[in-house]
Amino acid sequence: MKIMIADIPDEGLEIDVDETIENEFFISPVHAHLKIERADSEILVRGTVMADIKLQCGRCMENFSTEENLPVEVVYHHIDEIRKDETHEVRSEELDTGFYEGDELDINELMKEQILLNIPMKPLCSDECLGICMHCGTNLNKKKCDCVTDESDPRFSPLKELLKKEDQKK
Repeated sequence: MKIMIADIPDEGLEIDVDETIENEFFISPVHAHLKIERADSEILVRGTVMADIKLQCGRCMENFSTEENLPVEVVYHHIDEIRKDETHEVRSEELDTGFYEGDELDINELMKEQILLNIPMKPLCSDECLGICMHCGTNLNKKKCDCVTDESDPRFSPLKELLKKEDQKK
């Protein structure tokens, strides 16, 4: 969905969006409730984006889906504003800044961007996830394995040898 910048009234525009967005992480459709306001060439977009997201657990490697309800607050500037500078360092207060080109704003791109930015680095299917056995690969959430695990740190093995020698002297 594209919004023409010139069509945004002075009091702003409130929209509800249900769009199919092709991406490996989304289960479409993606829903959004957005308020779009314009001040000269600056566009402020506030609201929420809701999507079912397909992820893989970082501990047990099982696929799972989660429903995300993400707050959105982005200020868009025309791309010509940044083209004036040869270099532009992004400051921390500019992290919620985007750029548009031409005379329209692509709402689908906004929704896609906001969802991708909020995907966790290490998603977990649950906080209680036990992961997989590092020896046999069994998913410990589904069944217990029979592997004998030596919980000691291999870096301490020289100390173990010293303790054995001390015990033998006694």
